[in-house]
Amino acid sequence: MVQIAAELFADQGYRATTVRHIGDAAGVLSGSLYHHFDSKETILDELLSSYLGDLLDTYRAVVADGTTPTRALGELVRVSFRSMSEHRAAITVLQNERGYLRGLPRFDYLTEVEAEVRRIWITVLRDGVAAGEFRADLDPLVTYRFLRDSVWVAVRWFRRDGSLSADQLAEHYLSLIFDGLTQRV
Repeated sequence: MVQIAAELFADQGYRATTVRHIGDAAGVLSGSLYHHFDSKETILDELLSSYLGDLLDTYRAVVADGTTPTRALGELVRVSFRSMSEHRAAITVLQNERGYLRGLPRFDYLTEVEAEVRRIWITVLRDGVAAGEFRADLDPLVTYRFLRDSVWVAVRWFRRDGSLSADQLAEHYLSLIFDGLTQRV
């Protein structure tokens, strides 16, 4: 039921999707949904909290591994792209509805999760500068925002059945990040 709702939220928008739409897509009467969820908001909360909990757990494991900043950054990018294969709808809803969700107390945790994600990525970037693995003039906050935006906007066009797998796409991004666009002379 949550996955059906997730696809509808991603394709039609959260606010435009009604409980009736979800019931129709699931092949049940819309009133039957209330036996499982007390509201459409509860369905969305289940979708987002589950996805974000898994993502944060994975990010935490990456940095707890004790690997080098370069390897940690690479793994953060890979994990992010892999999550698009399984959680496209949740990511799309987050991108499209974040402004609206900020006004709903139930979703206050989104701000906390975003802050922890930012802290994890920026720590890896700062550690990379300190270790001499990344350029000394690197601005960790600007770099984080660049990486965040370039990686997560890919959910709009990346498809699991496309010409590149999530790992192949991640490796292409990492090549651009670490090697740049220009030929070395």
